[in-house]
Amino acid sequence: MSIMNTFTGHQFDPLQMTISDVSLEDIAHALSFLCRGGGQTLFFYSVAQHSLNCAREAQARGWSYRMILACLLHDASEAYISDIIRPVKVHLTNYLEIEETIMNVIWEKFHLDDLTNEEMTMWKQIDNDILSEELSVLFPGEKNHPHPSLFSVPDLKEHPFGEVERRFLNAAYTLLQKYPAQES
Repeated sequence: MSIMNTFTGHQFDPLQMTISDVSLEDIAHALSFLCRGGGQTLFFYSVAQHSLNCAREAQARGWSYRMILACLLHDASEAYISDIIRPVKVHLTNYLEIEETIMNVIWEKFHLDDLTNEEMTMWKQIDNDILSEELSVLFPGEKNHPHPSLFSVPDLKEHPFGEVERRFLNAAYTLLQKYPAQES
């Protein structure tokens, strides 16, 4: 059995994760330290900041608290297994299986394990829309990448990881208070 250590002191095998292993604090901390795009951005821009932008876009579209929370947490598995850039990730089927297994535990922890196919498609669309905006701003070779039509203005400025971590936690706790199915 391979054991990982988390920011909050949890120790467990990420391939045998249970809902009691999932910690919002660990997710916020790790995602605020993970740089998007394999670190190939013009400046440090974290997965947590990306997730906040996705949640902001869902809110601007008038989506339910449940869907805003799903957008905020959509990359939470990366807190436990890190991020792999999309062009490589699609070829790592074992990674994709592990990611899905961990994500299913996280969805269950936050009572989002019953997301419909339509709801999954919705948050994935926002993820892609925010990515398109990020590409044009954060990656020098993508300056002419087409911009999607967004309802919000993503925060694509550099911020200290601690600030982003606090913003992520505040957003998550606020959404969990508003979403009827409270965190267990």
